[in-house]
Amino acid sequence: MQQQREELSRRQWITRSAAGLGAGALATTSVAAPADDKQSQPNSKPFRYCLNTGTILGHNLSLDEEVEVAAKAGYNGIEVWMRNVHRYVEAGKSIDDLKKRIADLGLALESAIGFPRWAVDDEEQRTEGLESMRRDMDLIAKLGGTHIAAPPAGINRTPGMDLRKVADRYRAVLEVGRETGVVPQLEIWGSAQTLGTVADAVFVTTAADHPDACLLLDAFHIYKGGSGFHCLNQLNGAAMHAFHINDYPADPPREEIGDGHRVYPGDGVCPLTDVLRTMHATGFRGALSLELFNREYLKQDTLTVVKTGLAKIRAVVAKAFA
Repeated sequence: MQQQREELSRRQWITRSAAGLGAGALATTSVAAPADDKQSQPNSKPFRYCLNTGTILGHNLSLDEEVEVAAKAGYNGIEVWMRNVHRYVEAGKSIDDLKKRIADLGLALESAIGFPRWAVDDEEQRTEGLESMRRDMDLIAKLGGTHIAAPPAGINRTPGMDLRKVADRYRAVLEVGRETGVVPQLEIWGSAQTLGTVADAVFVTTAADHPDACLLLDAFHIYKGGSGFHCLNQLNGAAMHAFHINDYPADPPREEIGDGHRVYPGDGVCPLTDVLRTMHATGFRGALSLELFNREYLKQDTLTVVKTGLAKIRAVVAKAFA
């Protein structure tokens, strides 16, 4: 896992995909769902609701406490940060017990967030990053999870990288995923000089030419990277497992905005209703994972924050499919 300094720089605060369908691959704007799939109907619940625990990292809860609060608030799933998984294990707690508790609470372990340097040019660091990724995948598999983020950690400040090399390195991570049973989702960071745009990520997922290649996108990062949201029409949403949902204000401007400015869905200027309609039209039926790093929310009670976040997500979804 990447050093805490790079974690904070990245955030500024603290199933497997269908065979042959990479989320970066181009697709038609309408992907038909089975006729008996109730989620394909606009007025039914179109997505799952997930809590990314980065939203409450500043509340300093243990991993098992994060699981409990997500369930109590009414989420369908949870997206954990690997640093808390490692702390849980280092404290001598049982992975099997936690897996059972997650299941008993009716939650799905949708994904996990870690920061291995799997794509860097330095071979020694890259080998270490790949092994770190493997260890993280093994832990997530033991907890019953099937997906993990593969962010541009270590290359986010490196401009002009050869994306074909990044694609080769992503393919290597995907092969580790095949061995562990956990799919690495290629994640963009809007401030990154490499893998900062949807276009970069689409190139990498398609050039990787792997049946499990898929994207992990984020409303804030799409905006921050200047990709715009019309690009979502070109994606195969059916191959995407999760989408980080959040919002952002009009001020500060895009060039100056940071992770800490994120706000609840619907409280900013992101065209989320259009985004969700587009995602749905391209076949996305995955998890909307709430990821925020707003310091003001950290002043509030944890359960209040996560309940408010879920209510805001539901309101935006309801508006999108009214």
